[in-house]
This record gives sequence, C-alpha cells and structure tokens, in this order.
Amino acid sequence: MSGLLKLRARVRVPVADVRRALTDAAALRVWLAEHAEVDLPRAYAFWGRYTPEGGAPRQRLLHADDRTLRFAWRIGGEETTVEIVLTPEEPHSTIIALTQSHVPDWSQVVAQAGPRSVLATFWSLSIANLVDFLEGREPTPKCDFSTPRMAEQVVIAAPPDDVFASLLDPEQVRRWFGCSLEVEPREGGRWAMGGGGRPETAAEIVDLHPGRRIDLDWGPFVSSWELEGSGGRTRFTFTHSGFDDEDPPYAGWAGWLSGVAELRRFHETRSGPVWLQSDIPGMPGDILVLPAGDAPVC
Repeated sequence: MSGLLKLRARVRVPVADVRRALTDAAALRVWLAEHAEVDLPRAYAFWGRYTPEGGAPRQRLLHADDRTLRFAWRIGGEETTVEIVLTPEEPHSTIIALTQSHVPDWSQVVAQAGPRSVLATFWSLSIANLVDFLEGREPTPKCDFSTPRMAEQVVIAAPPDDVFASLLDPEQVRRWFGCSLEVEPREGGRWAMGGGGRPETAAEIVDLHPGRRIDLDWGPFVSSWELEGSGGRTRFTFTHSGFDDEDPPYAGWAGWLSGVAELRRFHETRSGPVWLQSDIPGMPGDILVLPAGDAPVC
C-alpha cells in the first residue's frame, strides 16, 4: 500500500528567503544533497550519496513559481510527485508544506520495504536541515545512503547531564521528538515510543552510564549514544551497529537524525519542534503526541 506523505513546518524567515534556498543549487548542496542542478523553468535535480537511489538525477521539473515547486521523482520503479508550497504566516515567518505521492505506508517503512520506504524520514531530516540553514544554524549530518555504517556526531550547546536527562525523561522527549515515551531508566529496562505496544518502537536499555552513555538494543541493531562535555557543551556521538550490511536501516537512520536536529533545537533555542504536521500513510494514531495537524515528526 502507498499514499500521500504530508509534512508542514514553520521557519522564522520570509517566503523569499525560503524560495531562494529551495531553488539555489549551492544552497541545496548544503541542506539537501551532495549534488544539485537548478535551471528554472527547465531543470530541477539533486542526487548523490545523501539521496535515496542517488546514483543519478531522477527528478523532472513540473512547475515553479514564487510560492510553489513541483517535480516528478522516479524512485523504486514508481514516478512520484513532490510538491512544496510556501505560505507567509507573518512578515518574517513561513509555513513550508510538502507532499509526495506513492509513499509506502507505515508498515513498509518499518520493514524497510524498498527505496521509497525512506522518503518520509528523508524529507523529515531534509526539512529540519532547511529550517536550520535558513535560521543560521549548522545543519544536522545527512543520512549517507552509500554506506552500511552509521556513526555521526553533533555538538549541543548544553551540559551533558541536561542532554542525558532529555533522552530518558518522557515529558522532555515529548517536547523535542513529538513522541510519547515509556522508559524504565535502568539496564534491562525498556525505552519504548508510542506507548511501547509495538515491538518495532521498543528497545531494551543494555548499557547505561548516567550523563555519559546509553546503549539501546532494538533486536535487529543496537543504538549507542555517547556524551562528552566541555565548557557547558556536549559532544553527542550516535552509532548504529549489529545490522545486516546488505540491508542497512536507512529509514530509521534518517528518522533518528531528524530527531537529533530537534534535540539540538530543544536545548539551544527552547523554541520547540518546527513541525506542524506529519502525516505518514498508515501511521498509528498513538505514535505522535499532539493532535493531527499540530504534530511534530516522530
């Protein structure tokens, strides 16, 4: 099954700035892709290791004006349609609305069923990076679809104890990741999103060193979060290991990276998630905390 992906986010800059970042090839190479080519109204393409099936450009421009960008993107054997609409909210605030057709439903995303299963989290991370780019913040590392390894690092302007607490406290996780969380903060305890009723959203805490490290066993792979502090800042290193090198969990990696973008924002700006809507086809209603239409990406 497939359907329409719908994402909406807020960025604190005027529409013209957002449109420029969407249609300038140099900007696209910062927040979206390794390679980009833009020649409006004829061409709009991006490709490379940070793009699923990115060995060659696969986009075809359909329409572009001051508020709308629409292009076809052939991926996983299907021609999908991506539309990005910009709406001014205030003189210095813009709503970014993205839709994409032929996006697999939640069960296929969880099962990593083909290259289109990564599209929801690919765009979640990309839009989070677009917002940070526009607001003058360093983008979060992109998901590298060319490697079977995932080991990334960011610096968060907050002490390690504060960052560590925000990874285990359900109320804080709700505020930065937009998900409900059940947690037993001990080795052998559970760390479970969406109430913990689904195996795919639950992990076991297998290693816990307060303020320094958490290891989560998801069954197919292990996530490791390491924190190192200096001068009131935290170097946050996150790795995934133990999975099948022939089938890396790219959808999960991109989703976690988009969460790291919100974790940094939570500690550094206190402005809350950028997300207003995340509608992934078939996603269970209790995964996200906030009502539909006002829910951040999980």
